[in-house]
Amino acid sequence: MMSDPSSDAVFMRTAIEQAVENVRDGGGPFAALVVRDGSIVARGVNRVTPSNDPTAHAEIVAIRAACKALGQFHLNGCTLYTTCEPCPMCLGAIYWAHVGRVRYAGTRDDAAAAGFDDAHIYDEIGRDPDERTIDMQPCLQEAGQRPFAAWAQYDERVEY
Repeated sequence: MMSDPSSDAVFMRTAIEQAVENVRDGGGPFAALVVRDGSIVARGVNRVTPSNDPTAHAEIVAIRAACKALGQFHLNGCTLYTTCEPCPMCLGAIYWAHVGRVRYAGTRDDAAAAGFDDAHIYDEIGRDPDERTIDMQPCLQEAGQRPFAAWAQYDERVEY
């Protein structure tokens, strides 16, 4: 997938304006676009506080809308334009969705300076579950294998 700096800038300016407007509408200062073949497939803005949904980050909203619009759960060949470097949750979603390219404006340090600091989450990811600040302990590990066995035996499964 070729990168076109001029169209990248156009789409990023669109996302930035959308983020500014979202702040005026009571949302967070983040917006994202999913673009394929030079056209915007989906848009998303941060609606965490208005919707009381901690997963309503702009990238997640845009990815969900793009997958729905395209009728598929992979976004191969798409570019995600986001007004800030993706947080750990959004980065995971980007990889799960197989987004082809990501362009971002602000950095995680810019976000931290504005009060959106995810450094503790990055730190937690590298720790063993029993060393995390939230109590995480295995429970019924043997029984927990049953869903995986059912998946392995299901002939009509769709591979991720």
